[in-house]
Amino acid sequence: MADPKGFLKVKERELPARRPVALRLMDWKEVYEQGDSATVRKQAGRCMDCGIPFCHQGCPLGNLIPEWNDLMWRGEGHQAIERLHATNNFPEFTGRLCPAPCESSCVLGINQPAVTIKNVEVSIIDEAYQKGWVTPHPPERLTGKTVAVVGSGPAGLAAAQQLTRAGHTVAVFERDDRIGGLLRYGIPDFKMEKKHIEARLAQMQAEGTRFRAGVTIGVDISWSDLRARYDAVIVATGATVPRDLPIPGRDLLGVHFAMDYLVQQNRVGAGDSVSEQIHAEGKHVVVLGGGDTGADCIGTAHRQHALSVTNLAIGTQPAAERPDHQPWPMAPTLFEVSSAHEEGGERVFLASTIEFLSNEAGEVRAIRVAETEYLDGRRVPKAGTEREIPADLVLLAMGFTGPETHTIDEQLPVPIDAKGNLGRDGDYQTSESGVFIAGDAGRGQSLIVWAIAEGRAAASAVDRYLEGTTQLPFPVKPTDHAIAI
Repeated sequence: MADPKGFLKVKERELPARRPVALRLMDWKEVYEQGDSATVRKQAGRCMDCGIPFCHQGCPLGNLIPEWNDLMWRGEGHQAIERLHATNNFPEFTGRLCPAPCESSCVLGINQPAVTIKNVEVSIIDEAYQKGWVTPHPPERLTGKTVAVVGSGPAGLAAAQQLTRAGHTVAVFERDDRIGGLLRYGIPDFKMEKKHIEARLAQMQAEGTRFRAGVTIGVDISWSDLRARYDAVIVATGATVPRDLPIPGRDLLGVHFAMDYLVQQNRVGAGDSVSEQIHAEGKHVVVLGGGDTGADCIGTAHRQHALSVTNLAIGTQPAAERPDHQPWPMAPTLFEVSSAHEEGGERVFLASTIEFLSNEAGEVRAIRVAETEYLDGRRVPKAGTEREIPADLVLLAMGFTGPETHTIDEQLPVPIDAKGNLGRDGDYQTSESGVFIAGDAGRGQSLIVWAIAEGRAAASAVDRYLEGTTQLPFPVKPTDHAIAI
């Protein structure tokens, strides 16, 4: 185990420092400074190697957290990355983007700050890349079976890598011009620089995975034709339909979905020219939605030199400490100050948006809001509390309602469940034999760790479907989300 007295000798969490706000607002690089290896080892040594490691329960991937904590404390980074890769294809993504439910389940967190699991994880993979320990693992033999993976986000990429290593010939189809899905175009560079995607794609290509960017399944190739060409198909298109706000003034110029805004900036960061880019420079920006996407918009607006940034959330401000109704080891809803919030702007809770107000040119000039009150369990605007907030740019970051289903629904008999997700059974397969669903397309909007876990599990199910048996791990079953078909 890690240092048996580590949690007694080191009681405080210590994370890498964020770069000074004034400095990081001048570029799009990641906000954290390079971590110190001695600090990482010391923090890994706080792991108690519990008899029942609840961090396993908190992680959908089942990461072997106590094992690689111990290895990092001992300075055995090469073995640590082997244990980390045993359950997680892409720790460089999860170590930067996951909200770390494992830390909420850390036993040490009962009466001390939890182990810095997420930072130890990203330190392991970063060291592995620096020292050349991340190498291709091509299959020993080819099966002659072919698999099409539609969507190149974390679920699709995880499924593709697992199936390629099992010996199948895998092609990943992506409608955007670059591979990566939400990782590529939904995540700002200051949270994850795209060099991490490129490094992993290079490994996957060397293993034999084929990538087909700029191909829209359902348009360029019909779903039925794709199924006929391949022995199996995995649909991993994500939950990309944004939640709208149908109130007066919604059609005004300057009111946009958050993803439209973020994608354009990521394209510019990649060197593309974007005509009529949605830009925050010199504008009063209002972001509706208090989640990660809203924070991404805040950080992006600051780097684009917005005149002001206001973040509105309809609900109450979460507690600063674990509330009584969310006891350990549950993942609590807590008030968080992300790097974007740290950079400025105003956060307003219990704010109900009533109307977008227009100027003479048909552009948004302000929004009318009121305090939120709860009546019969419903959140409604409180009469008499209305006020206006200046707004030249409004970004809707209120989550997603589910996957885009119109083309697949028309071209393949795949069921849609009551939540609007693509229906699948306990083995991730639909009523159409050989068609499987992985990630948010079947689960609804969720975490990156769930996407990777489902991608790995769907790959195992596909391998079993093609070969009659499989040696691939099957980490999770979608039993809570399966429907009868």
